[in-house]
Amino acid sequence: MTVREIVTVGHPVLRERARDVTIDELATPDVQRLIDDLVDTMRAANGAGIAANQIGVPLRITTIEVNDNPRYPYKPRIPLTVVVNPVIEPLDDELVEINEGCLSVPNLRGNVMRHVNVRVRYLDRDGAEHDEIRRGLTAGTFQHECDHLDGMLFLDRVTDPTTFTTWEQFERFHRAAFVERISEFVRRVGS
Repeated sequence: MTVREIVTVGHPVLRERARDVTIDELATPDVQRLIDDLVDTMRAANGAGIAANQIGVPLRITTIEVNDNPRYPYKPRIPLTVVVNPVIEPLDDELVEINEGCLSVPNLRGNVMRHVNVRVRYLDRDGAEHDEIRRGLTAGTFQHECDHLDGMLFLDRVTDPTTFTTWEQFERFHRAAFVERISEFVRRVGS
């Protein structure tokens, strides 16, 4: 297991649609090692998730986990989840505005509209099929990571460029209001 370099905005791999992983390929030592490296890299960077193309590998694999994350203390816990070949679909038209950042877009945040309720179908690292409903900020995290696999960054979803801010200015001027609003949202939807 290894912490890999995270590629940043401007690297062409971030704009590619990652390719599906076959069941046979998923079982290989190379792909299993890649999954371990994704977990290590995500944890080392205090990320809530990371997609394979963020470490330069255009495969449809992402890892997601939120446990006492210092970057996102307001996010509900998500146990370590390995997501392979995800298909995500909104369940309704309810949206929430989330202030997002990204390991591949260092020191920049912006407001993004995300679906509150989504259905996610994927394989886990053992090839088992999952069909789950994800809600709230957890749904937002899944959407963010699935966007990566389609070659999209949160920057592409920011409709109001005046919401862009550095981490320092977010902490100084915007964090308290955002955390108050999003904490109420989390209490309302439960995740």
